[in-house]
Amino acid sequence: MAEKSVEPHVFVILGATGDLTRRKLMPALFHLRTLGELDKQNTLIVGAAMPEMSEDAFRLWVYEGLRNSGAPDSSDLRRWCDDHLHYLTVHGGSLEDYEALAALLTRLEGAGRKPANRIFYLALPPTTVPSTVERLDQAGLLKSDGWVRVVFEKPFGHDFSSAQALNALLHRHLGESQIYRIDHYLGKETVQNLLAFRFANPIFETLWNRDMVESVQITVAEDLGVEHRGSYYQEAGALRDMVQNHLTQLMTVVAMEVPVSFDAAAIQVEKLKVLQSIDPIDPQDVAFGQYTAWNVAGRVIPGYRQEQGVSPDSTTETFVAIKMDIHNWRWRGVPFYLRTGKRLPRKLTQVAVTFRPAPFQVFRTLEPESLDSNRLLITLQPNEGFALCFSVKTPARPLSFTSQSLQFDYGRAFGGELPDAYETLLRDVMIGDQTLFVSADFTETAWRLYDPLLAGKHDVHFYTAGSWGPKEADAVVERNGHRWQLGW
Repeated sequence: MAEKSVEPHVFVILGATGDLTRRKLMPALFHLRTLGELDKQNTLIVGAAMPEMSEDAFRLWVYEGLRNSGAPDSSDLRRWCDDHLHYLTVHGGSLEDYEALAALLTRLEGAGRKPANRIFYLALPPTTVPSTVERLDQAGLLKSDGWVRVVFEKPFGHDFSSAQALNALLHRHLGESQIYRIDHYLGKETVQNLLAFRFANPIFETLWNRDMVESVQITVAEDLGVEHRGSYYQEAGALRDMVQNHLTQLMTVVAMEVPVSFDAAAIQVEKLKVLQSIDPIDPQDVAFGQYTAWNVAGRVIPGYRQEQGVSPDSTTETFVAIKMDIHNWRWRGVPFYLRTGKRLPRKLTQVAVTFRPAPFQVFRTLEPESLDSNRLLITLQPNEGFALCFSVKTPARPLSFTSQSLQFDYGRAFGGELPDAYETLLRDVMIGDQTLFVSADFTETAWRLYDPLLAGKHDVHFYTAGSWGPKEADAVVERNGHRWQLGW
């Protein structure tokens, strides 16, 4: 658990003029610098992309992006951009382009920067990733007298066979210890604190099993539609875009066994065991949905089929609800429900653990529904924190109960904003910590789990934008005697 420090390195962003770089990567890198993680001699940043742009123009573009993200206008900000940022145009991604990149890195590293440590962040469309890795290798950029790490954005494949092929290609050029498959959900402070919550507090870990837990629900709700991603979403859908990665990652963190140590290898082993223990998903335990138009206060919210880049007869799902069963000693008989959708009433990412009711009801004169089950609500966004819900007696007579909660809010407890997920993950790449990253085995096992659902034909049920999804999603939980849990 000793804290590692960031070693000097060159951080290369391929696809550096995209939205991801400006909105997420550069603000995260600059904030790491303001925290003292990246001192004056520590990190140079090289942007490489297709647009013709001078270094001064690139620096100005980054500077304006940082100002828009809330960084104060100061001589220090301008100096950081001027001293630490470099740019190279890679016209068509040819070998000559990457040889020019190699020459630039050699020049930058030649100024006393030994060993030559390098990070390559591939902020690129998935279709260009294989050729990019091959060109990096051919140009000698993946070999150094220091360390080399390569960061990949999701999606990691389109299905099981494509994920397997992608991993095979990566392993021809890189060792698994060099590969960082980034899932920004795992960088959220509450996901990390979920591990601490479970394993540092035995009062909860002793309840974390089939004897005490009745069900587990994971909800990732988005209030926006597909926005400008219509063409991408048409090929992806909610199952590929959200369930196979984000929700599955959260589910394994909730369900994993206690690791032998708090390091990347031990945690990844336990998460993989969860996936390998999941029974094949029954298609009857899955509901797919697609949002339709909604007229609210005279304003028409378009349906999915009216979004730009979407076919007018598209059957792509924008909502998925799934029940799954984990076939192991801890969780056998406890249903895990995963739900995600676009154009839902509000933005919310939450894990709801519902505990079993008392085996004997002392308050026999009350209606069974008047005593709510104890619940633990773990909220990742928008307000990160925990709430433990329990029943208390309502004052006066007749005897009745109401549900109250003990709450913990990270923002109020520690003040200010929590670290951005990318900030956390980029620092972990810099120090070589793969705890919050996705392994090759995990990606392939997850795809293998969902492939039958992707391959089979399924009905897509319509739901009005602004609702909580189609009624068929309610049936997924209600046929097991449960209901969806929301908020505190």
